[in-house]
Amino acid sequence: MNSVTITVRIPRKLKQELSKYGIKVSSVVRRALEEEVRRRKIIELRRAARELGELFSKIPEEEIVRSIRKMRELR
Repeated sequence: MNSVTITVRIPRKLKQELSKYGIKVSSVVRRALEEEVRRRKIIELRRAARELGELFSKIPEEEIVRSIRKMRELR
């Protein structure tokens, strides 16, 4: 696995509490970053879907029907 190291500054009190509760910082940070990336991808996909919907709404229904029939005939 190819990986990189990141550094984060946190208040000393927070570090003490993390140690007190035995919280593995790297696991928590990794999960949080993965979740944030997943959340951003969903936002990006929703935006793309909305834009595609707007684009498709400009195509006349008859044109869509004609294209579908043509593709079915080619099978």
